[in-house]
Amino acid sequence: MSDYPTINWNEAGEEKSARWRSENGSPPPKRVLIADDRMKADDAYRLACEGTALLWRGDFQNARQLLQAMARRADEKPKKNKSKKIATTAESFHLNRQAQSQRARTLGMLLLPSNADHSVPLRRAPDVSIACGEVYGAVTEPYVASLRSLLGLIGAHEWRKNGVEIPELGARIYPHYGVFAPIRGEYVGLVNNAPLPKTITTQSVAFDIGTGTGVLSAVLAKRGIQRIVATDQDQRALNCARENLDRLNLSKQVEVVQADLFPEGRATLIVCNPPWVPARPSSALEHAVFDPESRMLLGFLKGLAEHLEAEGEGWLILSDLAEHLGLRTRDELLAAIDSTGLRFSGKIDVKPHHPRVSDTSDPLHAARAAELTSLWKLVVK
Repeated sequence: MSDYPTINWNEAGEEKSARWRSENGSPPPKRVLIADDRMKADDAYRLACEGTALLWRGDFQNARQLLQAMARRADEKPKKNKSKKIATTAESFHLNRQAQSQRARTLGMLLLPSNADHSVPLRRAPDVSIACGEVYGAVTEPYVASLRSLLGLIGAHEWRKNGVEIPELGARIYPHYGVFAPIRGEYVGLVNNAPLPKTITTQSVAFDIGTGTGVLSAVLAKRGIQRIVATDQDQRALNCARENLDRLNLSKQVEVVQADLFPEGRATLIVCNPPWVPARPSSALEHAVFDPESRMLLGFLKGLAEHLEAEGEGWLILSDLAEHLGLRTRDELLAAIDSTGLRFSGKIDVKPHHPRVSDTSDPLHAARAAELTSLWKLVVK
């Protein structure tokens, strides 16, 4: 805990402090007031917008209700300015990201204390020790974190406990906190249904680059590939993948290793499902969605040829959402493929069916409605 910063406040005329925990890396607030059940939502929201954090000393359930009331105020749509210039799709995306970031900062100003055993010393507080322990591990000192962050930990614990049903496996995958959950199943179906390279029967080796929960490695193993190397550089993802593969009795087929993209050696099939949107993530949880300057995508393309066996295939699973948002063009993607000694040998498309596709209130609805997820087959020239 000594590696974590300290948050300071004055309470009843006495200077106090505790360790600060923030999974999105935000610094501790500089201004902190004590708040309890007497705090009104309008006042709480105003103070939070001004950058003043509220350390809660009242009832836990009342704190949740206050956070919901603050969220309603944050979500109120501003009156339209008729003279305002109509934004491009890319501008709308960046404005939406800015608004979401500001919303997260504001709602993150409602803070809760926690004891060294992860218990919350408030009336009607639930037992969150397991959820916090899964993310923070053992701690030796009391700490302070935002209520919004704590609710995220609780939600992640429920996903980890209940799992996500994967029809292609006839089993569940159990995501850990900070690891992308395979709730958008269309990309799993693509990997499950695409024809395997012909040489996989004699050279049955595959790499799964950026494995996350290990779901694609599990699908490849179920398809009969004898040896799979799954890589990731995030320790939470590595732990998650190993646990899921153990549950599925696939650990002998799949080796999970820590690597930035490729492991050593070559494979007949190399699969990668990189983050789909070339933008900067604002928290650890967004690294599976946002890929700054397409770092992982371009890294995969640049290193693919030297790791493929003769007549092997690289499978790039990628949504075209970035193209509809104006963040990357199809020509740029094709040029990146062409410049790395690869050629495009086929593509399989599928239409996503997630709820946002039909959410007309989403400011990015037009782009989401037009989105396709594709499996690009790449081979060495």
